[in-house]
Amino acid sequence: MHQRTIVIDFETTGLSARGGDRAIEVGAVALVNGTVVDRFQSLLNPGFRVSAFIENYTGISNAMLADAPGSRQVMPRLRDFIGDAVLVAHNASFDQGFLQAEYQRLGLRDSHPFICSMRVARRLYPDAPNHRLGTLVEYARVPVCGQFHRALADAEMTACLWLAMLAQLADRYRIDPASPALLRKLQAVKISRAEAYLREVAAQ
Repeated sequence: MHQRTIVIDFETTGLSARGGDRAIEVGAVALVNGTVVDRFQSLLNPGFRVSAFIENYTGISNAMLADAPGSRQVMPRLRDFIGDAVLVAHNASFDQGFLQAEYQRLGLRDSHPFICSMRVARRLYPDAPNHRLGTLVEYARVPVCGQFHRALADAEMTACLWLAMLAQLADRYRIDPASPALLRKLQAVKISRAEAYLREVAAQ
């Protein structure tokens, strides 16, 4: 893992970035050579009150958001933090959608491809009860870091899960380092074909 990797997580007002939901917290963890080298966290004021459900689900209250910076203050700093790193997220289409939506509101462009730790986990841990982050943290014996559904804690645990999966690729298949290109291919391989695909890669 010689390239800088950013594991990112958003907490939001709802599920639809295109439907007007907004980010209310972002957490990101920078990895280099398998080590956490930096972290980024900020609340974001969405410009409207969040629902009681979201307050209870995330633990992020309207009172906390009232004095939080807005997207215009946070997103350029996040963009600088990300730089040209590889981006990883659990259920990446969700986080990618909110990252792009917040960028677009500010006229910023983003072409970062994401790697989805959930899709990779489905191929490496097919016997897990399910592939939600909390389940996989327990299944892979990843340390619990803080409160689930807070952005930095979820990013930290996703980063630990990611490193555990990279370690499995190295130990079981002798694929080390696992390049971003290989991981993007792996997440697109049919689950039933994943084992054979990894064996083929290992034999090359």
